[in-house]
Amino acid sequence: MKSKVISKEQAVSLIKDGDTVAVGGFIGAGHPEEITLEIEKRYLETQSPKNLTLVYAAGQGDGKEKGLNHFGHEGLVSKVVGGHWGLAPKLQKLALDNKIQAYNLPQGVISHLYRDIAAGKPGTITHVGLKTFVDPRNEGGKINDVTTKDIVKVINIEDKEFLFYKAFSIDIVILRATYCDEDGNASLEREAATLDATAMAQAAKNSGGKVILQVEKIVTKGSIDPRKVKIPGIYVDAVVVANGENHKQTFAEEYNPSYCGDVRVPVDSIGSLPLDERKIIARRAAMELVPSAVTNLGIGMPEGVAMIANEEGIGNEMILTVEAGPIGGVPAGGLSFGASTNPESILDQASQFDFYDGGGLDVAFLGLAQCDKQGNVNVSKFGPKIAGCGGFINITQNAKKVVYCGTFKVGGLKVKVENEKLVIENEGKFNKFLKEVEQVTFSGEYAVDVEQPVLYITERAVFRLAKEGLVLEEIAPGIDLEKDILAYIEFEPIISPDLKLMDKRIFKNELMGLKL
Repeated sequence: MKSKVISKEQAVSLIKDGDTVAVGGFIGAGHPEEITLEIEKRYLETQSPKNLTLVYAAGQGDGKEKGLNHFGHEGLVSKVVGGHWGLAPKLQKLALDNKIQAYNLPQGVISHLYRDIAAGKPGTITHVGLKTFVDPRNEGGKINDVTTKDIVKVINIEDKEFLFYKAFSIDIVILRATYCDEDGNASLEREAATLDATAMAQAAKNSGGKVILQVEKIVTKGSIDPRKVKIPGIYVDAVVVANGENHKQTFAEEYNPSYCGDVRVPVDSIGSLPLDERKIIARRAAMELVPSAVTNLGIGMPEGVAMIANEEGIGNEMILTVEAGPIGGVPAGGLSFGASTNPESILDQASQFDFYDGGGLDVAFLGLAQCDKQGNVNVSKFGPKIAGCGGFINITQNAKKVVYCGTFKVGGLKVKVENEKLVIENEGKFNKFLKEVEQVTFSGEYAVDVEQPVLYITERAVFRLAKEGLVLEEIAPGIDLEKDILAYIEFEPIISPDLKLMDKRIFKNELMGLKL
């Protein structure tokens, strides 16, 4: 049998002009950097492959040059269908300049599409995305003017509305694995997440396409435990052994054995927060935790909730999950987001989204960028910047409770706590509570329809979503309702008749006593 192990140059030559190429990865975890770098190099030297359709579920990149930024050249791609755009500014620019057709779909939907393409189904039917910008009655996931074709449809099944995301053929799938034997059987034991590797490989093979695999090392045939083989050799067409620099476990770390269960490390060293706006928000949010709650924490401001829980001695009562697949442990941040330290389990990404979409999350804490009177939230588009929705829609639309965490205003905001009262030293420049959000990433209307509890927590005010709209329920001690809150809201919120001060424990230096 001819060896499947070939050079990266030979592997990339398998990609033809006009192919649909799907790339696996989550930020830097699981991203085949050696191969995507070679695609860029070959295109710049030969102008081939060109006019590719690029498909990916999770965002992949470092916000600069790595990951999917290698595809960010005019002519290399003509169409992109992706779950998150924020880490690939070079692709963003092509979309903003109307140089490519560009779609943004929920990360979990694309993950499920891989399985449905593999199974020969016509597409993915789901409620995920209803009444958001992905709904074709709004924007249909199209993110620029040259993108006109609808790839999402509203359908009705037994008097209920669903969205239908149409399947498509995949010509090339590019994946990463740890070890691979001479027949192409590959394992992922040193990877931080298994992601969609199996389904993507199946989707390509059953579309008549090819699978290109980047690996750390070639091992002897039969030496990999068959229970660890996530990508069978019958799916694999080409194997490239990577340079170590282009096969780091994440874009931030060479190899962290605690991410994949090789060791367990103590996590008691998680730092504490100073008593600033982030800690105030995280403390109020942590009051929404219940013991053994299955939880998802978004990146950024919500990460403070875990720090507060640890500080209060209730960190072990939260079961933290990450959309990339880890369950349990402590989610990593920054360019290692997607991994978890000491996970109890690492599921395939599509299986994690099955659980999320079916309502498995007890509570989700996500960032708050823009909010309007209907309780809609935007985290995906800001003027000329396309961040993308990632897994946000899957998570927020389906969690049993959603808690949004963010400052009341943004841009230079500076606050302090003095005598157990909040003092605004420098007001933020930009309002977050707008008459209308720029894009509906979370639909308040949908949440009301399904009677989902939703809170919006800031350092100076706490709102709750009601059928009538946004209700102001709590304000921070030391804050003037008219001058510090209502003056910066571009609509009239409903003022609760039981408006009260936020819990005074939030504004003290000592522990809150959340542990029962």
